[in-house]
Amino acid sequence: MTSSESLDTLNSLQAEIAELFEHLPTSKNRQYVMQALSTIVNLAKSDIERLDWKILSAALVDMERGFELFYAYRHVRKVTIFGSARLSSESPEYRMAYDFARCVSQLGFMVMTGGGGGIMQAGNEGAGRENSFGLNIQLPFEQTANPVIEGDPKLIHFKYFFTRKLFLLKESDAIALFPGGFGTQDEAFECMTLSQTGKFGPMPVVLIDFPGGDYWRSWSEYVNEQLVKKGLVSPDDPSLYTVTDDLDVACNAITGFYQVYHSSRYVGDRLVIRLKSELSDAEVEQLNAEFSDILVKERIEKSQALPQEAQDETFNLPRLVLYFNQRDLGRMYQLIATINHMGTPSQEEKDHPERK
Repeated sequence: MTSSESLDTLNSLQAEIAELFEHLPTSKNRQYVMQALSTIVNLAKSDIERLDWKILSAALVDMERGFELFYAYRHVRKVTIFGSARLSSESPEYRMAYDFARCVSQLGFMVMTGGGGGIMQAGNEGAGRENSFGLNIQLPFEQTANPVIEGDPKLIHFKYFFTRKLFLLKESDAIALFPGGFGTQDEAFECMTLSQTGKFGPMPVVLIDFPGGDYWRSWSEYVNEQLVKKGLVSPDDPSLYTVTDDLDVACNAITGFYQVYHSSRYVGDRLVIRLKSELSDAEVEQLNAEFSDILVKERIEKSQALPQEAQDETFNLPRLVLYFNQRDLGRMYQLIATINHMGTPSQEEKDHPERK
């Protein structure tokens, strides 16, 4: 870059910053914008390496593209499909992934994949281009986007695995894992780790074999024999996922998760569970009887939106509020399953589980 070009860039940046500060006092996100700017300023005054700046800049570009793309689709639930890039279109795993993606897209969900071949292509193909996202990664091999999603504005090429995975998990409302190699195993165990520690979800995680296949069944047996029985994970942790080789079971695991349960968040040290329909007093009493072991104190109570949720888009939904111990996440998934057998959501809610 010449000195003249550098000067023009600096002048343009100064103008953009001046405009930002002019509108910042009225921005609803000003607290977080100021925090981000303060972090950049502090880093600029420190002695970090040139490589550190390159990593930071590229990661921010990755995130900028992701945030801007997904904002327009924030009210539609999405299913992320993981699996091998090496399986051919003739394999039974590919066929099952295609059928699954077609099933959930017909139910109104959109599908996200890594944008490559194999299971990823099956997912995009089954859902159709209009219902698909591709979150590809720049690699020296296996990096080409599949022909279904190539050229679509919903395809992003990420520089880093960590920013790519951030969006594959952050933007999803369900995870479907098909057979795969080291990458798929990494994704499976990371989903379990993040779920187990409360950093992800709650959301349905479905491990799907083709009919008669034993890839995930064998994986589940390993988890039970080597992790559960040896006390390395909680006996309730297998409740974090569903293993099946049945297409209907796989699809129902996702739609059923959002039958009455809508979403959740923490307000201070209280967990707020938003519901599509209000539970009866008797049903809440049943929850307290069955799940008192996961409470730090007090009881599970019915509630409307808390004052801190005044700007929340789910403000009108009924809620349950509890002091969850933030440890027994397997039990939390069991609580959600019990909730989903209660309540009476409207017919429209039943017909459109994909709506947030």
